[in-house]
Amino acid sequence: MDVAWLVVALAGAGVVAGFLAGLFGIGGGAVLVPVFYQVFGLVGVDEGLRMHLSVGTSLAIIVPTSIRSLMSHKKKGAVDMELLKSYVIAVPTGVLIATLIFASISGAELRVIFAVIAILVGFRLIINRSDWRLGDDLPTGAARFGVGALIGFLSTLMGIGGGVLNNTFMTLFNRPIHQAVATSAGVGVLISIPGFIGSMWAGWGEEGLPFLSTGYVNWLAVALVIPITLLIAPLGVKFAHKLEKRQLEVGFGLFMFVVAARFFYSVL
Repeated sequence: MDVAWLVVALAGAGVVAGFLAGLFGIGGGAVLVPVFYQVFGLVGVDEGLRMHLSVGTSLAIIVPTSIRSLMSHKKKGAVDMELLKSYVIAVPTGVLIATLIFASISGAELRVIFAVIAILVGFRLIINRSDWRLGDDLPTGAARFGVGALIGFLSTLMGIGGGVLNNTFMTLFNRPIHQAVATSAGVGVLISIPGFIGSMWAGWGEEGLPFLSTGYVNWLAVALVIPITLLIAPLGVKFAHKLEKRQLEVGFGLFMFVVAARFFYSVL
């Protein structure tokens, strides 16, 4: 693939991912992973490595994107800091467990995991009803720790910042979608930092990786996409606070269906 077209494709991914990071609190991974999967395929990366490389590179990019998004939401007073502090041990624990099994999972299995979770989340958001609640407030203690660990575990395998799962968790326990979106940006920080380090470790010494890769993280993609996502994320945050609750829910749900369809198609 021509280098100029590769740069254009990665730049486009950065614009979309940055905007969605601010809009939905997803860190951009739900966009970056399928885009990277396509781009790395076009430049000749083996299919057995492509999904792992996409996930690892996505997690590396989510680090600064999530930090920027969190800071923007926090200025608006929308972040549940009590919940975020209770996740400090739980979420990285799930990330660590996912990292230990990451290298042994096939690319097809990673894509199926991504697609199944995306469909479940999308269905819940689009066919939403006001009485769809698991409780009036978030659980505490061991239950919250377990949820945090599960969010960290599944999000790492998907290469996302946790917004997909944390948004669902918080809204099922009667929290406003805007607060869920804002808090999910912080969850992305807790997932992406240990997640991308673990991705480098899991792919260390792997043959067939593209130029400027450390394990399952490609630094060329990181260098191109990060500045763009940092620039665009605050625009997504601004737009999110102009939308009604139901508009955010339907938009996020439709986005999840599109992503799921893409990955199911890739394993056929």
